Amino acid sequence: MAAEIVNPRSESGTEGAPEEPFDPAFALHRGGKMAIQATVPVRNKDDLSLAYTPGVAKVCTAIAEQPELVHDYTWKSQVVAVVTDGTAVLGLGDIGPEASLPVMEGKAILFKQFGGVDAVPIALATTDTDEIVDTVVRLAPSFGGVNLEDISAPRCFEIERKLQERLDIPVFHDDQHGTAIVTLAALRNAAKLTGRTLGDLRAVISGAGAAGVAIAKFLLAAGIGDVCVADRKGVVSSDREDLTDVKREIAGLTNKAGLAGSLETALAGADVFIGVSGGTVPEAAVASMAKDAFVFAMANPNPEVHPDVAHKYAAVVATGRSDYPNQINNVLAFPGIFAGALQVRASRITEGMKIAAADAIAGVVGDALAADCVIPSPFDERVAPAVAAAVAAAARAEGVARR
Repeated sequence: MAAEIVNPRSESGTEGAPEEPFDPAFALHRGGKMAIQATVPVRNKDDLSLAYTPGVAKVCTAIAEQPELVHDYTWKSQVVAVVTDGTAVLGLGDIGPEASLPVMEGKAILFKQFGGVDAVPIALATTDTDEIVDTVVRLAPSFGGVNLEDISAPRCFEIERKLQERLDIPVFHDDQHGTAIVTLAALRNAAKLTGRTLGDLRAVISGAGAAGVAIAKFLLAAGIGDVCVADRKGVVSSDREDLTDVKREIAGLTNKAGLAGSLETALAGADVFIGVSGGTVPEAAVASMAKDAFVFAMANPNPEVHPDVAHKYAAVVATGRSDYPNQINNVLAFPGIFAGALQVRASRITEGMKIAAADAIAGVVGDALAADCVIPSPFDERVAPAVAAAVAAAARAEGVARR
């Protein structure tokens, strides 16, 4: 008999108290969303002697003598560690490692469903940068790649950089690069739809956290005309004295137009708005943007510009929500990226591999390109294979593939 599903919020212990309505979210999560499953049978003593002792000793000895064989005779080359410290979980903020686990499990099942990649959630009980780095380095022999997830800025930048320096497997902070890759894909198609190139565009990014900084750098690497980043205090410009090291760096790379002041001021005449911050952008600021502008308002659940408002002025509108067209969803990127990187045993994920992923995502749209279709659906089964193939080819071209 199936176990009874109980809504935890109704377990007050008060006899006779009215029960709260059944919540399907709790029902789905009871017992977790994933499990480990064997790929070989253990039905009798012969199976046991091969899968475990004494047969396993032969494989262990071979790997000890030739360490690279670990990729052929264990799951290492097919599995990713999904690592968090629980400090920047979705829109919930710093909720801690235990509370982050439902999200990390969700990430793991998306890896499997969309990319055929096994993933293991790892929530760490520390927020210290060096402790996180040391822990992941010690865990790395078990994994073919590391997906950093929901770690707050600015620590996330340093953690990723240090891990990339110390490990010879792909390390990828999805909140940064996954968002940037899918944004670039949508932006390329939006520009194509309106007869422009990336180099013709000036973009304004609202948010100078992990996603905002990564998007700005990535768009510059891809050849955008100009981009400026705004935080809560306005445009991140070199004349400000309150900048962190990360923001000082981004100020030196961006804003060729020399803009200063508020986000609203920067939007006047801009071709692109990219929102990764929350808050609300006044309608008048959206109205001041250039003709045939693009509004990518990606905050969840409430976009910085409501789509109904954005459609009054913009040629293309995208959000982070699944109930509107043009959803900027990281699931379009990370499963295929890791699948491609693992396929060729890449030592890292390069800028070229990320740009190849963005181009592959954009290419899937093909002849369906329209104002309400500049990015494919997360459920389009063509996406992950296209991304994996493009990433694998780019890894070989850039000399980071080992197979």
